[in-house]
Amino acid sequence: IALKNITKNTKTKLYLKREDLLHGGAHKTNQVLGQVLLAKKMNKSQIIAETGAGQHGVASAFASALLGLKCRIYMGEKDLKRQLPNVFRMRLMGAKVIPVKTGSSTLKDACNEALRDWSLNYKTSHYMLGTVAGPHPYPTIVREFQKIIGEETKKQIIKKEKTLPNIILACVGGGSNAIGIFADFLKDNKVKLIGVEPAGMSLKSNKHSAPINCGSLGIYFGMKSLMLQDNEGQIKESHSISAGLDFPSVGPEHAYLNN
Repeated sequence: IALKNITKNTKTKLYLKREDLLHGGAHKTNQVLGQVLLAKKMNKSQIIAETGAGQHGVASAFASALLGLKCRIYMGEKDLKRQLPNVFRMRLMGAKVIPVKTGSSTLKDACNEALRDWSLNYKTSHYMLGTVAGPHPYPTIVREFQKIIGEETKKQIIKKEKTLPNIILACVGGGSNAIGIFADFLKDNKVKLIGVEPAGMSLKSNKHSAPINCGSLGIYFGMKSLMLQDNEGQIKESHSISAGLDFPSVGPEHAYLNN
């Protein structure tokens, strides 16, 4: 959709890719459908997921309900309180939402608890990770299902403007929406790809979620990537007003692309 008002009296043309119009309200739908089919193929009876803003939780809940699988969703207690409408939707679709009270009670801690659950119940459960992070092959799986965003964008912009865009902008938390729209443009050198991290209270403070700008290379969540950590390698608490971006690390492909 063209954002005509915001670019009025300028030579800029700005388009918004409306992934929020997907069933479920977010880009998360793209990849949960693929993963839930994978879980069914592997004869798993339960889905385990984590969520921050609640969008991946909602998508996991309805995808599980669609194929008749039980669903457990871990959510930081702080995020649960600030995203109550999505919690209601998850429960409405039959998912069990489990509050996580440890650590900062946000997405980082929900991820830890979901992994812990999966390691105990892997024979019957599939961990439906929501972003391009975590142990291999999850970053690859999620990217492959999310790259439809960029493929659609390329077709739509060429149809509309008869040329590729100059710049593509995307917010980056774990990075699934960003890698989704970036993937099909990586070989197009004339297209500038810009990821925007949450600066929180400012990059000079300790209250932000900007591991690419302020983090260092480390091991977390089964992956090697950039992350917010102290001198001993302990993961620091992140901060963002956006629950979905409140994460202390970033998908390894984003760390690689930035490098």
